[in-house]
Amino acid sequence: MTKPYIYITRKIPEELIVAYQDRYTINMWPHEQKPVEQETLALEAQKADALLTMLSDKIDMDVLNDAENLKIIANLAVGYDNINLEDTKRKEITVTNTPDVLTETTADLTFALLLSTARRIVEASDFIKNGKWQNWSPFLLAGSDAYNKTIGIVGMGRIGEAVARRAKGFGMNIIYHNRTRKGQAEEELNASYVSFDTLLAESDFVVCLAPLTPETRGMFNEQAFRKMKQSAIFINASRGQNVDEDALYDALVNGEIKGAGLDVFAKEPIGKEHPLLKLDQVVCLPHIGSSSTDTRSTMIDLCLNNIDLVLSGRKPHTPVL
Repeated sequence: MTKPYIYITRKIPEELIVAYQDRYTINMWPHEQKPVEQETLALEAQKADALLTMLSDKIDMDVLNDAENLKIIANLAVGYDNINLEDTKRKEITVTNTPDVLTETTADLTFALLLSTARRIVEASDFIKNGKWQNWSPFLLAGSDAYNKTIGIVGMGRIGEAVARRAKGFGMNIIYHNRTRKGQAEEELNASYVSFDTLLAESDFVVCLAPLTPETRGMFNEQAFRKMKQSAIFINASRGQNVDEDALYDALVNGEIKGAGLDVFAKEPIGKEHPLLKLDQVVCLPHIGSSSTDTRSTMIDLCLNNIDLVLSGRKPHTPVL
């Protein structure tokens, strides 16, 4: 009897798939850094019973049209805007994601990005590595305090609440904006719900953790940055398309805001010529929000477990559709 076929769209450690190899034929794209080619993905989808995909993989009818055996797409991310859900629904394909397991890791990274930008950590590290440190001076690379300042969180989901818990430990005043109010978070974290405009005007740190939706796409635009304090720092660890990067660049260059910490970009990956990389007051990371060894391994295992459940005729743990 032929074993069901699983295709993984990026190279992952072999030890993570060992437990499933007795029941499934598993193949993967041989590159870790290079995304799978769309033509290859479409050909593999024709043969596969399951796909384990990355957020960078575009899944639509160009891929799914001849995928007659495909039963599940397990996306290695919380988000799934890379997958056309109307197309997967039409083909009766289950889609799963990896919520919860990456919440605390992403919150750690978000807060690290906030502190690094505020205290100019990357800039200071480059300063000393480049041999520029000749003398001590009172305001050498002076940054911004986080303690007792106001953090405004846009998108108070699981990760937003986890970031708020860290902010509470730093004695920060927590305000947030979300599609719905979070009464429990307000009570436990002493967080206050405010309008988007109020959050922009009052926050010392504006943190974007909103999912990408038609409503959030481009929400941080020229008007939004002009409403922020000149001393404010903007942090984005959600989706790059939520930000008008030209407007962000102009706001930084014109001194409308003080700095920015970015883990995501509108088009990824970015090259060294990207305008935001040329600004000292910007800290840029290569979309590593959940990138700890433990968390990524747990995410992959959840994807494989979801695949195993669906191919065994059972319900997955974390279905999107």
